[in-house]
Amino acid sequence: MDSRQLRYFIAVYEQRNLSRAADQANVAQSALSHHIANLEAEFATPLFERKPRGMEPTAAGERLYEHARIILRAMAAAEREIKEGASVIAGDISIGMANSGMKAIGVPLMRTVLTKYPNLKLSLTESLSGATLLHLLSSEVDLALVYNPPSDKDLIAEPVLEEQMFCVGTEKLIGKKTPIPFEEVTRLPLILLRYGLSARALLDDPVLLKRLEANAIMHLNSTSGMIGALTAGLGCTIATTHFVSEPLKARLLVAREVIEPKLTRTLYLCRLRNRPMTYVMEEMCRLIRALIADQVGRGAWEATLLI
Repeated sequence: MDSRQLRYFIAVYEQRNLSRAADQANVAQSALSHHIANLEAEFATPLFERKPRGMEPTAAGERLYEHARIILRAMAAAEREIKEGASVIAGDISIGMANSGMKAIGVPLMRTVLTKYPNLKLSLTESLSGATLLHLLSSEVDLALVYNPPSDKDLIAEPVLEEQMFCVGTEKLIGKKTPIPFEEVTRLPLILLRYGLSARALLDDPVLLKRLEANAIMHLNSTSGMIGALTAGLGCTIATTHFVSEPLKARLLVAREVIEPKLTRTLYLCRLRNRPMTYVMEEMCRLIRALIADQVGRGAWEATLLI
């Protein structure tokens, strides 16, 4: 049984006549009769009584007619949804972002949603990268921008950009803006993010990260606290220029490129594997990628695109 047979059956049922049904269905009468016979053979019961004045549905034919109408309506609805569903983005979407992601694309994302997707209700959550990942794993958000998420079978993580990390502090504490070897950095008074998932956001290389953590004088879980400590000269940190762009412009801090080796971190767009992709999620992923590419392309976000 297929949709074509059901359409032919409905035509015969409604017309009560093979000739008129064939005209309505735009098919030869012999072909129509053949399809009805095949349906009856499949169900092993007559669907019509052949009478001199036409076709009268049996009890089985009456029941099939009700089912056939429901089936064809459902198939038509599915076709419309697949073809037209993406044209109207509506519903709710919750997105979590590490602080750097929010700083770079938060406002453009909100502006685009408000102007282009009036039927979409957006919820944004900003936190340290590790906390953002936990929000995703607990299904508090649908999508998340996080740094260096751990390998997890339940997680789909797409790398979107790579950032270079710098040694950041006051000029009095770390010196002028010349490259600094990693070994020299380890001997400075470092203030880092606290241990755990948030600390993973700092570097791609976990071995180098452990060396920095072992020599840190303090661990924080606050971006505002970090900026305050740095500008007060309490210590230095490893960060991107994007993270400290305002105090750098104000010349309160300097950033020295770390060499031997160069330090990097990678930003990922993540979602849960067991959550099916919806039109809204698909469109928001596309929009997030586009906004990131625009920020990097304009030089507003110093990074290397990986998308």
